[in-house]
Amino acid sequence: MGLRGLRIDAGILGRVTAVDFPVEAGGRRSSVAFGKAVVADALRGVDPGAADAVLAERDWRKGYPRHFRALVEAGLGEEAYGIASAGLDSVRKRIPLADSLADGPERPLETVTVDGGGRPETEVTLPVRGELLRGDGLARQLETWVADGVIEPSCSDIIHQVMKNPDMLHLGDQRMVVLGAGAEMGPLTALLGWGNTVIGVDRPQVQPRLLAAARETAGTLIAPAHGADLRNDLAAVAQWLESVDRRLIIGNYVYAPGGLHTLLSIAVDALGSYLTSRRDDTALAFLATPTDVFAVPPEVVAQASDRFGHRSRSARLTGTLSGGRLLRRNYPEDADPGINDSIVLQQGPNYALAKRIQRWRATVARHERTVAFSVAPATRTRSVTNNRLLAAAYAGAHRFDVDVFEPETARKLMALLLVHQIQNPRPPAAESWRDEAFGAAHGGLWRSAYAPRSALPLAIVLPK
Repeated sequence: MGLRGLRIDAGILGRVTAVDFPVEAGGRRSSVAFGKAVVADALRGVDPGAADAVLAERDWRKGYPRHFRALVEAGLGEEAYGIASAGLDSVRKRIPLADSLADGPERPLETVTVDGGGRPETEVTLPVRGELLRGDGLARQLETWVADGVIEPSCSDIIHQVMKNPDMLHLGDQRMVVLGAGAEMGPLTALLGWGNTVIGVDRPQVQPRLLAAARETAGTLIAPAHGADLRNDLAAVAQWLESVDRRLIIGNYVYAPGGLHTLLSIAVDALGSYLTSRRDDTALAFLATPTDVFAVPPEVVAQASDRFGHRSRSARLTGTLSGGRLLRRNYPEDADPGINDSIVLQQGPNYALAKRIQRWRATVARHERTVAFSVAPATRTRSVTNNRLLAAAYAGAHRFDVDVFEPETARKLMALLLVHQIQNPRPPAAESWRDEAFGAAHGGLWRSAYAPRSALPLAIVLPK
């Protein structure tokens, strides 16, 4: 393949079983029916009325945000664990994958190993707006982001800790498994740049790019030689990873449009469950989207409320003339916790469910093993810029105290949060929402004066 440091060894490949939505009574497969059933099942044990409202929803594609909000509102206390468990049980009941993952191998799989020839980075750096920040420059940027409400103070604290202890950048004998290795927001290149050995899995068409990129780093990439499709080759990947003789960290960075994203999220969850059931030391890692619903602490509400109280005269007039539809306040005053609803309708219910399944798994797994979970900032990824409305909204977001990150900044920042959480795991909080809020880099959506969807139309149309 023309790559220096390339090694190929024989491995195994299991049965090919496509992951798909269940067949409904009419003989068709429906992501809408599946999504409604799973969300209703998750709510049933704690709020039967909310569960009934899910099933009664006539327009799921437009009405789903209030039901995903209900999942958070119903789970502010100990109920979060029950909601997460019930949601995951519902997914497994409707798409059972455990038996297929335990199938034996059928044909050989080639494993490729690429040894990079670069020198490892031993200092924490972060590319921001064309500059490579380090030391005092990076510290000043973190201070600015905290003051502007772009990241939480706990996020800044984590980065400072890694800056003081750069040995955290190297995971030693642990093997980070990056599922969706080619994702723009994934940690692959950062981990390799720090000299780690990383296992990367992505589709066959992405694999050549990953192998070429690995050659230019200081790390070692281990991957299926010809890639692997997690929807169709899930058993193969399970058997392959089970044979690795190091502690695994299973990282979910998969993305696809529409219902395929939900199916991939389900496949990765099944894979993680399979491996953790066989290897007690396995850790899990997740990257949360900021365009979701989260409970937030009172200090977040306080800054947003202060900003709302000091909004401009034109903003007040806009809110009044729109009948409260535009530029609504982000939270009721003194809410504790506040509920931040940053769901973007254009991303759709399949995206919301895919990300919620990951959050449910993190909630359940925190009581059993190390879990890395970080809320990422709004970022100009290809999936966003390819959507005309989302691209326009992100271009105008700065008017509403939201800082949209460039991919190179966001992925390096999130990789720094990842290694810290793996190297310094925290015990689970009594309330799961506090674990989700810790270290968040939401880009300002949580601390903006306005409920995000009430500002979105103006962000799209106002001059940039």
